[in-house]
Amino acid sequence: MISRKSVITFGMVAIPIAMYTATQDNDIHFNQLHKEDGSRIRYKKTCANCGKELKAEDIVRGYEYDDGKYVVITDEEIERIKTEKEKSIQILHFAQLNQISPVYYDKTYQAVPEPGGEKAFELLRSALMAEQKIAIGKTVMGTRDTLMAIIPREEGIIISTMFFADEVKELQRQYPKPEVSEQELKMARLLINSMDTPFNPAMYKDEYQEKLRNLIESKIAGKEIVAAKPESPGRVIDLMEALKASVEKAKKEKVVV
Repeated sequence: MISRKSVITFGMVAIPIAMYTATQDNDIHFNQLHKEDGSRIRYKKTCANCGKELKAEDIVRGYEYDDGKYVVITDEEIERIKTEKEKSIQILHFAQLNQISPVYYDKTYQAVPEPGGEKAFELLRSALMAEQKIAIGKTVMGTRDTLMAIIPREEGIIISTMFFADEVKELQRQYPKPEVSEQELKMARLLINSMDTPFNPAMYKDEYQEKLRNLIESKIAGKEIVAAKPESPGRVIDLMEALKASVEKAKKEKVVV
């Protein structure tokens, strides 16, 4: 399903694209029920003046400019003040991917060229891949400027919306840094290398959601819910001993795989 259509612009080049959401919500969602009779809890939107329950089409957007005084702003008016430049994704500059902290990334989209834009789209993707660069762009989404990272991949281009600097909390939280010996560092690096495998997203799944789904199915079937077995925290051991044991464990698991 297309999330939105836009145009990537840089220099005199304009590339019409469609943006598709790249992620989905697979979480189990619960409804709120009345504890006494199990009835669904519902929230109603009512007018503070007359008490009448309102439907979506009865509600408009208002900005309070003075105490109790509002000016109504419609979606059409918001769109009307956007220029073509603001509707497009303007590439501001290019940068290296590793220069950007992951904390700045928000929502990810897959970009696909619209008819007529395939050649320019592929040219941009190929050039970015060749230079190992990404593009930083900006557009207006809804009622605000949105910063974007345009990231080339072998199979296409993904676009990630980004937070502005003032939206990100300070990252440099201080903590006491104990001395790490050369031997400890060497063993830690050995552990990292022994667990080094290519990233394959298909290897990972939300195991707790599966347990939750089994819980729900058991409740539906009227089965007794058995508590999970407590895991032993294990004894506290020396850091080097723990690293050595971890390396040995990683080596054995790699052999099994």
